[in-house]
Amino acid sequence: MCIGNRNGGDDAIGPYISDKLKAFENKDLVVIDCDILPENYTSVVKKYKPKTLIIVDAVEMGLKPSEIRIIPASKIGTMHVSTHGIPLSVLMKYLNEFVEKIILVGVQPREMYGKLTPPVKKSGDKLVEIIRNKELDEIKTLE
Repeated sequence: MCIGNRNGGDDAIGPYISDKLKAFENKDLVVIDCDILPENYTSVVKKYKPKTLIIVDAVEMGLKPSEIRIIPASKIGTMHVSTHGIPLSVLMKYLNEFVEKIILVGVQPREMYGKLTPPVKKSGDKLVEIIRNKELDEIKTLE
């Protein structure tokens, strides 16, 4: 699930990654561009029942712009996560009934207006390769 506003600066990182990953979509990799309403795509998750659900979003983590982190469940309620209809913590709690594992990957934004900034875009390209190669263990966990 790639979340974000295409016209919201670095909040567009989710849709950007979705666009890049679509070229590699197969039975083991289903890509969902959720725009800013991930709750509208829960039926797709329930349909595919993935073992692992990766959620990608711009997240204010207090890090250098473009930093990528896996956000543990214990921190999700305390982070400012993009601009969505419902908090991601609520969405993830609901989806936990349908998937074995949910991984929230946050990308630290620089600007939340205008276009995707070059450093965040570069991190997006790196994240595409990490997801494609199933190397999520390369991503640091937010402390």
